[in-house]
Amino acid sequence: MGDLQIKNRICMAALTRERADPKTLIPTDLMAEYYSQRTQFGMILTDCATVSKIGHCFERGPGIFTQEQADGWKKIVDKVHQGDSLIFMQIWHGGRASDPLINKSGITYGPSPIGIKLINRRANNEYYKVPHEMTKQQIKEVIEEFKQGAIYCKQAGFDGIQLHGANGYLVDQFLRDSSNQRNDEYGGSVENKCRFCLEIIDALIEVYGNSKRIGIKISPVSRFNDMYDNDPIKTFSYLIQELDKRNIGFIELREVEKVMVKSNYPNDGKEQIPDCAKQFRHLFKGIIIDNEGFEYQSGLDKLKEGNCDMISFGRLAISNPDLPFRFQKGLQVNNNYDQKTYYSEGEIGYIDYPFFE
Repeated sequence: MGDLQIKNRICMAALTRERADPKTLIPTDLMAEYYSQRTQFGMILTDCATVSKIGHCFERGPGIFTQEQADGWKKIVDKVHQGDSLIFMQIWHGGRASDPLINKSGITYGPSPIGIKLINRRANNEYYKVPHEMTKQQIKEVIEEFKQGAIYCKQAGFDGIQLHGANGYLVDQFLRDSSNQRNDEYGGSVENKCRFCLEIIDALIEVYGNSKRIGIKISPVSRFNDMYDNDPIKTFSYLIQELDKRNIGFIELREVEKVMVKSNYPNDGKEQIPDCAKQFRHLFKGIIIDNEGFEYQSGLDKLKEGNCDMISFGRLAISNPDLPFRFQKGLQVNNNYDQKTYYSEGEIGYIDYPFFE
């Protein structure tokens, strides 16, 4: 991938695990141990790290908007590099998925004043708040926050950045028409809906000075966080062609959810785009990482189809710190991941999963 060598085709997907300091959002030593255990993966994508206080969605999620946070991440980067793996920061802003109870700022942002019409279990089980429609000035300010976050990432030694453009968070909210009903240059046409995302990508490339060090995750047909687009093929074909023009390193595609999520929109993602990798492969010359519920054989079959270059694993990366070794040797995979500890505090369910003996 440009001047970077990836040692295998197995990627650790970005996973929200909530082990950062809840007051400062500084990554902890526990997080450093967690990532250092998983350096057999060819590429590690970190927990999503917010670029601002307002973009914060998870009580113990990490940040990348202060020098102290960057210093905390550097400890993690150094440990991962000692294990000869690549590590990319997943950088993000929650947009309307945030809540004043979590971000402590009294406000949430979104492209339009359209709330997620679901219960937010992280905020007293109340409905998500209707977001403040971002002004053009606020849009520019958030793009600058992403740029500053990228500066901190580069200082910390990250091999690159993955922009979180998926799963109903701010970038995705601009991309899809269920959440973006603006009538200015950031809404309406496909070109306008994609503008915010592409302006952030341009800012990240400017910081790193090497477009191959920048990637993105997108979820064209995911219903997570109550998302929907009426014509995802048109929207994301344009976006991917623009990303290809910019010569970025990789796109991670989230396929249709294997498990149905709560949504107020039709559960027809499979009808809209049955196979995202197959649909979009011809539009992008860089690396495509396919994502969503893969296991060894299904991942291998997907690679053999030729529509992607890597597979990212989430849940299996939680319960198998040595997953690439198990795949290589044909060893039994541990499927006993404990969902109750996904977002809990402490070591249990985080750094205590065994290596194969």
